Amino acid sequence: MQQILFALASVITGCFGCVAYFFLSNLILDRVFPPRGPGAAGNIRRASAIRPWLFLGPAVIVLGLYLVYPVLESLRLSLMRNGQFAGLENYRWLIHEPKFHESLINNLMWLVFVPTMATLIGLFAAQLTDSIRGGAIAKSLIFMPMAISFVGASVIWKFVYEYRGADQAQIGLLNAIVTALGGEPQAWLALPFWNTVFLMLIMVWMQTGFAMVILSAALRGIPDETIEAAILDGANPWQVFWRIKVPQIWGTIAVVWTTITILVLKIFDIVFAMTNGQWGTQVLANMMYDWSFRAGDFGRGSAIALVIMVAVTPLMVWNIRNARAEGGE
Repeated sequence: MQQILFALASVITGCFGCVAYFFLSNLILDRVFPPRGPGAAGNIRRASAIRPWLFLGPAVIVLGLYLVYPVLESLRLSLMRNGQFAGLENYRWLIHEPKFHESLINNLMWLVFVPTMATLIGLFAAQLTDSIRGGAIAKSLIFMPMAISFVGASVIWKFVYEYRGADQAQIGLLNAIVTALGGEPQAWLALPFWNTVFLMLIMVWMQTGFAMVILSAALRGIPDETIEAAILDGANPWQVFWRIKVPQIWGTIAVVWTTITILVLKIFDIVFAMTNGQWGTQVLANMMYDWSFRAGDFGRGSAIALVIMVAVTPLMVWNIRNARAEGGE
């Protein structure tokens, strides 16, 4: 109860604090540049130039504190080793570290598989759910995994992949099916290569709903005239879908793909909760966590963090520019 009351008091204090800040700052601005008297025109012009920053200022400061400062601090730490300046030693270590190579390969697998499959399945789901009766219910069921946290989804799928000894009852869904069909149970998460695929399926399951919702809205925005013209020209449904609909929403498909790609580059939760990077499933974010908070080596951890940032930044810039182009800005 004490925590609830504290949280409630924090929300109330924050709301009243924001209202008080904006009220007082505007009041002071109007006192400094009064909108009356002989210099009223100049005062109004100056106040109009300053007033937006009264609203944007706190947000810019907070963003600078929580976004810019960590980047600069990570850059500084990546050049340190045991409290001493070490130059590029941490980056040279990365180049020769086998686990870093494993992480790069796994991240590349995630980048190729997850965005492609999630976008493709989401595209087909959007088309099919818009074409059937009860499509809204189907969309709700497909989108539902988006409401689950990555850790929650990992716990659910851990029961799917769960393995017990061959002489024990299998409680994992996949092994239960295999044994029911006469096969031998497998430790799915310990199988080289395939364990990474099994982890990727979790994220595809979660992100398909996101892709479906965005692409469904794009498909509904296609003018009916183009579809009707294609049908009159003798195009079958498959041709209408691939040659008429998909080209018209290609920009939206690209935005969805890059959005999922950015999320994949930072993948951590699923690997951490399912395998903790064991059995050849290590990824960059989990490796960064291991070195920073388990080994206590913030220099090497920061170097890995900057590698992730460098990989994510071009995709974010491209995504923002593409979204602005789609919006006609």
